[in-house]
Amino acid sequence: MKMNAIMKLISMVLTVSMLCAMLSGCSGKPGGRSGGKISIVATIFPQYDFARRIAGERADIRMLLRPGMEAHSYEPSPKDIIGISECDLFLNVGGESESWLDAVLESADNPDMLTVSAMDCVEAIEEETAEGMQSREHHHHGEEEHEEAHHHDDGEEEEEEYDEHVWTSPMNAIAICNEINRALCQLDPDNAEFYCDNTNQYVAELMELDCLFRNVIDASERKLLVFGDRFPLLYFVREYGLEYYAAFPGCAAETEPSAATVAFLIDAVKRVRVPVVFYIELSNHKVADAIAEATGTRTAQFNTCHNISAKDFAAGESYLSLMRANVEVLREALNG
Repeated sequence: MKMNAIMKLISMVLTVSMLCAMLSGCSGKPGGRSGGKISIVATIFPQYDFARRIAGERADIRMLLRPGMEAHSYEPSPKDIIGISECDLFLNVGGESESWLDAVLESADNPDMLTVSAMDCVEAIEEETAEGMQSREHHHHGEEEHEEAHHHDDGEEEEEEYDEHVWTSPMNAIAICNEINRALCQLDPDNAEFYCDNTNQYVAELMELDCLFRNVIDASERKLLVFGDRFPLLYFVREYGLEYYAAFPGCAAETEPSAATVAFLIDAVKRVRVPVVFYIELSNHKVADAIAEATGTRTAQFNTCHNISAKDFAAGESYLSLMRANVEVLREALNG
């Protein structure tokens, strides 16, 4: 493992240990929550899964995005809004796909509620349109429209758009878990040791996952991944020094790529002799199938963990189990 990765891991462990020491003498509400459980609401699966590993049975945890639902089109129902306003801890992404978030939080009359936004836990990176990728619809401006779209009326440049899928890097997942742990210890200091112990155990498993990815990638000469689908994995490839080609950006609304995009991906698969074309979960994977058929390769699912199918949810699949499955398909894609 590289030295900077080792330093990151040491830093993560020290963060949890220091937090436990700081909170060991804290006082708070008797019995944590006056004998009741902490109420946690998470917008999507990764934060929901992190919370249930850290809080266990000492919290009631609800996920707003139903298993199998398309995440980017979700909007909270009145019941969801009530649940958010009444919870003790609200876990969200904090990106543009949750544009409704500010209004809901402003209307919630709950000054004691804590929030953890995943994008605030890590260094966010800007979205990008990679070579050969189908551009998003709002990039299809004429020259004049393009100029207007990137400037406000007062002449200032528009803020950059950042990729939301921060949890796809296990190292980022550790940072998010540390913040969830910090919030739980603040809400329930009497049980701080319990939350810190769970966090330490989970961080150790995430560190092991990180090592598995690094071992596979370090032993592989090929570093290119091809996705016939959206690509919500910028944080993952940046963490591990991988390259990629894909049909669409991570939050693209399009489902049908141009002929030029398909031709580019087919050429890339043939030129680099990529053995696997990936698609993501809850996708119809038609584009990946078409590329694989044209190149004589096979397709495989790469889990982004943005959401999970109802079947996998009922079977108890987790962030760790889904990411461990990625280790094996990655091994084949880089070494086949």
